[in-house]
Amino acid sequence: NMISLDEAPGSQTVRENNIWERENQSETSHNKSLLLADTWKPCRRTRAIVKEWLLKLRCFLATVCGMEWYCYAALGILTAILSFLMDLSVTKLLRAHQWLYMKLEGNSLLQFFCWTLYPACLCAVASSFSHYICPFSTGSGVPEVRTMLAGIEMPHYLSVTNMFTKFLGLICTLAAGSTVFLGKVGPFVHLSTMVGAYLSNLCTLLQANKKEKAAGEMLVVAAAVGVASCFGAPISGVLFSVEVMHSHFALRHYCPCFFSATCGALTFRLFSVWSGDGETLQALFKTNFPTALPFYPLEILLFAFLGLLCGAVSCCYLFFHRWILQFSKTNPIFNKMLTTEKGLYSGMVAFLLASLTFPQCAGQYMASKHTMKQLLTSLLDSRQWSSQSHNASVQLGPEPLLEWSSSGSPVYLSLAVFLLMKMWMLVLACTLPLPAGYVMPVFIYGAALGRLLGEGVAYVSSSGVTSGQQWVSINPGGYALAGAAAFTGAVTHTLSPTIMAIELTGQFSHAIPILVATLLANALARSGQRPSFYDAISISKRLPHLPSLMKACSQLPSTPVGQVLGVKSLQLQKAAGPVEVQHVVNTSTETQIPVVDSHESQILLGFVLRSELLMFLRHCKAETLEKHLDEVCCIYPTSVLLSPHNTVQEAHSILSLAGAQTLFVTDRGRLVGLITWPEV
Repeated sequence: NMISLDEAPGSQTVRENNIWERENQSETSHNKSLLLADTWKPCRRTRAIVKEWLLKLRCFLATVCGMEWYCYAALGILTAILSFLMDLSVTKLLRAHQWLYMKLEGNSLLQFFCWTLYPACLCAVASSFSHYICPFSTGSGVPEVRTMLAGIEMPHYLSVTNMFTKFLGLICTLAAGSTVFLGKVGPFVHLSTMVGAYLSNLCTLLQANKKEKAAGEMLVVAAAVGVASCFGAPISGVLFSVEVMHSHFALRHYCPCFFSATCGALTFRLFSVWSGDGETLQALFKTNFPTALPFYPLEILLFAFLGLLCGAVSCCYLFFHRWILQFSKTNPIFNKMLTTEKGLYSGMVAFLLASLTFPQCAGQYMASKHTMKQLLTSLLDSRQWSSQSHNASVQLGPEPLLEWSSSGSPVYLSLAVFLLMKMWMLVLACTLPLPAGYVMPVFIYGAALGRLLGEGVAYVSSSGVTSGQQWVSINPGGYALAGAAAFTGAVTHTLSPTIMAIELTGQFSHAIPILVATLLANALARSGQRPSFYDAISISKRLPHLPSLMKACSQLPSTPVGQVLGVKSLQLQKAAGPVEVQHVVNTSTETQIPVVDSHESQILLGFVLRSELLMFLRHCKAETLEKHLDEVCCIYPTSVLLSPHNTVQEAHSILSLAGAQTLFVTDRGRLVGLITWPEV
């Protein structure tokens, strides 16, 4: 190119610089593209060696047993570690509260504020933390877990945020102590299920061909591990899961459940030994029941009476619990506070409960200085308090009677006040919107009820009413243990608390009296089709769980399916075109769409998946030639069909056993409607 003569003298130099910069930029971009195409990774050889050894380790482990068994063991161990860390944190916070209270001795006003504000602040923090971080973390979690085990997908209840929030919130709840009178069993079952959900994802990555089996079984196993890791009680943990979590329990789940629960219980007890709480693997609650003559044969009648008494009291408790659930939903003030001011409501209720349990006031009649564990340990004491309270020369080792008779009144009065006050206080505490369990408070309440009866029997036998020395050595602790199991079983409508009581104390000598009391308490509590504690929560939250609906409406199980079918569902004919398919996709949310021979005959051929319908629409848009549904999509045959004359109970049984989400109802081959889990 010719350079113009009228250009400035430095213009050629500027142009050359611009050309050089463009070439430099193009070269730089070329080098960057090469770097992106061939990224450099550090320690490639080392990484390859590690990856090769990991693959060899995986192959070796797979030859010993399936990879899912390692996930079951990891589930038990991880849940036990969480349980131990939670207990350790709660113990530190409780000791800090007791230390501060004792340091303020001599100033009653400061002690009152220390006693009340500490649990009130903890409950307010737990409730606010749950409300703002993850609202699904409040409550027990057991009704939601069994809803998920029934086949309903609730992924927000298994999130990492929910697990983190529930763990920290539960620590604050338990650190409030026996003032609030709440436990950790239910939330820990929920926590274990969250851990199991993520381990199932890991197991799915390792075994891609067993995706559904790994995901389903892991949640079932996790429900059993939660109880086992709380108390180191594997047998009762599995039985509790069978009774509470499932309407149908597959036998193939027994071995994984017991294996994982044993790993969790063993890890939990080993941590207790290593932390100095025990010298060896022993029962969580130490008892010293007599082994030579644990109970007299005629005492079986008294244990039977105790079971009936626990059943009657449980009916009252469940009635008040159902009433408070309904009242909190219908009362505008309660409803507003539980919706927008959860932290304030929890703090106010905790302050009220703490004020009533202040040791220098009514708390002296309720052994309020004891923690939950100390309360249960003192109630299971085998010695007769009624005789020792009149004998000042008798020296008790750890002084279990000291707190129960600190006011100078008889132990009967303290136990009676404890039972009367804790009844409505526990009902009120159940409305707190924070992570909390309700099994251990009910267990302790039943132990107090049994202790009161046992002390009465011991006093009557020692007063000379019975002849000779036949009824001298009455063990009130045995009645407390039987009352704890019977009342817990009556409230939850289960028999597993019998095994739980034996595993927690190691007292197999009282197995028969405990079982008799629990059976009679269950018989009385189940009469009249009354819903259990967890069933009442399911009804209140409108969770799809059929046993709760059966107890809410006793005529429902025998109702024919044809009477409960709603609006007839949408269906497709096998020769449907894109317009009809597009209409069904836009108006229906079901994952399985029924396919009939024609709209006139209504003969059911099977069903087609919603995902395949979407593929069919994309296929029709890509090609100009219009095709029919049966030419592109696969029509799956239905394995189970219902008749309109089948009952709701039969439909529920099939849904539970088959693990299906949808059942089609036909009459002589003609499609009548369909039933899904949410509808049931």
